[in-house]
Amino acid sequence: MDKKKIVLVTGSDGLVGSESVKFFSKKGFYVVGIDNNSRKKFFGEEASTLKNRKILKSTISNYQHINLDITSDKIRNIFEKYRNQIKLVIHTAAQPSHDWAASNPKVDFNVNAYGTLNLLENTRIFAKDAPFIYTSTNKVYGDNPNKIKFKEYKTRYSPVDTVVKENGFDEKFPIDNALHSLFGVSKLSADILTQEYGKYFGMKTVSFRGGCLTGGGHAGTMLHGFLSYLIKCVKYEKDYKIFGYKGKQVRDNIHSYDLVNSFYEFYKNPKIGEVYNIGGGIYSNCSMIEAIEMCENLAGKKLNYNYVEKPRKGDHQWYISNLSKFKMDYPNWKLTYGIPEILEDIYKQT
Repeated sequence: MDKKKIVLVTGSDGLVGSESVKFFSKKGFYVVGIDNNSRKKFFGEEASTLKNRKILKSTISNYQHINLDITSDKIRNIFEKYRNQIKLVIHTAAQPSHDWAASNPKVDFNVNAYGTLNLLENTRIFAKDAPFIYTSTNKVYGDNPNKIKFKEYKTRYSPVDTVVKENGFDEKFPIDNALHSLFGVSKLSADILTQEYGKYFGMKTVSFRGGCLTGGGHAGTMLHGFLSYLIKCVKYEKDYKIFGYKGKQVRDNIHSYDLVNSFYEFYKNPKIGEVYNIGGGIYSNCSMIEAIEMCENLAGKKLNYNYVEKPRKGDHQWYISNLSKFKMDYPNWKLTYGIPEILEDIYKQT
């Protein structure tokens, strides 16, 4: 395969990374993936992504895997080797849990903030024209979404403000004066760095502030990967914990395939230092207890769960992404997976 068109994917063994590898390999790219299975170090054996790595290496001929930490100085060697052959950088590698971050803030910040800086700087030096796509998070808004008024319904909370209820939170929502979690801070630092490299150096960068990213390739654990872990617990009869809000907290969920399609739309028409909220939006969202009922129906089993009165610190009571800005800039993009299709895909692969 001609290596004149390379996409560099960090976190290539993970949910979004592996989806990116599969997607862009079919688009004629030579894919260079970087992943050192840190997910296993963070969350244990059940979170290992080596299964994905094995599949990618055995099924995709135009794929090269590099086992490397994104904070390493050796990252420079990869960029120096391929230089302007790198036509796109997709950065999905991260420490992804706000609970885990509190247990080791230094590692969390080093991976999420410095790791992103390391990649941005090497992109600037060796492949400045390559679009740089960063997977950020809605946690950059901290707990500000909790400060609006909600009404309680039988299975979920919902905003009193009808504009927010019908559209979700947009990119103008404030990030200041909030409890972010240490994870939210490290991701926000990387988010702003990505914007700044775009605006200061004129690079084609974007921060996608994701809701819940999910799909069949997710190695879910208790601390990260809501729907994936829930299905594991139902299917294999493991105990599950609901943390606060009576299980009526709401999240939007986007399948990794739909997310990577948004990456492709940006790649075709990149912008400078842009930011987009991305997720399932109004089309694809559920509360915890709604998800439990759907999973139980899918598996034909009841979930054994315990309820913990206190919510996770800074956890959102209701968060749905407003997708209007991205859809306006990229009208060819659309969601293809709703919650039922997402759950079926995860169940088949769990």
